[in-house]
Amino acid sequence: MGCGEFTCSKNALCAVNVVYMMVGLLLTGVAAWGKGFGIVSSIPIIGGVIAVGVFLLIIAIVGLVGAINHHQVMLFFYMVILFLVFIFQFGVSCSCLAMNKGQQKALLSSAWGIASNETRNTVEKNLNCCGFMNDTRNAEQFKMDYTLCGAPCKRNGSHCETCGDKMLAHADEALKIMGGVGLFFSFTEHHTELEGTEVDMNSPDLCAHKTWEPQFYI
Repeated sequence: MGCGEFTCSKNALCAVNVVYMMVGLLLTGVAAWGKGFGIVSSIPIIGGVIAVGVFLLIIAIVGLVGAINHHQVMLFFYMVILFLVFIFQFGVSCSCLAMNKGQQKALLSSAWGIASNETRNTVEKNLNCCGFMNDTRNAEQFKMDYTLCGAPCKRNGSHCETCGDKMLAHADEALKIMGGVGLFFSFTEHHTELEGTEVDMNSPDLCAHKTWEPQFYI
């Protein structure tokens, strides 16, 4: 690798990590803003988003410092972590794209079952629905959810759709978007990992200025 290629890889790695830092700060700020204004009331959701933002921010700082100072140990751990994130994100994205209606229903049912009453009430108010599924399997749970439901449709005395039907109506589109975005960022992370490998495996001495000495041939 020549001086120009080394400098290009180093600058590209720095630029990508600056973008990652901005995304990490944005995730943390949006989560705190959503909690402060009461848009999202679930503590686990807020904590998860903030944890992802802080993790991304730390990894970006490690990659940025390692690239600027050509710190090989930091770049090595940076590449290992990015590779693990790439494998995990690639698998999750492929699962999102391959999930059928039955699997979507089972996933939503599992998530609804472990959600707190506060989280369920927030979903019901936002989607204007009551309960998850009004079928034989979920009859008891639906009666309990309907009793605690505070959706506008129930207060107005009108017919309330189930939240499961409303979520399933948009789940396929949402999963495809999530899977596509996840695949895009997973390959971006893989490319960043390759850039980090190039910077780590090559010395910055390539760009050291050398004095030109004329040679005379007799």
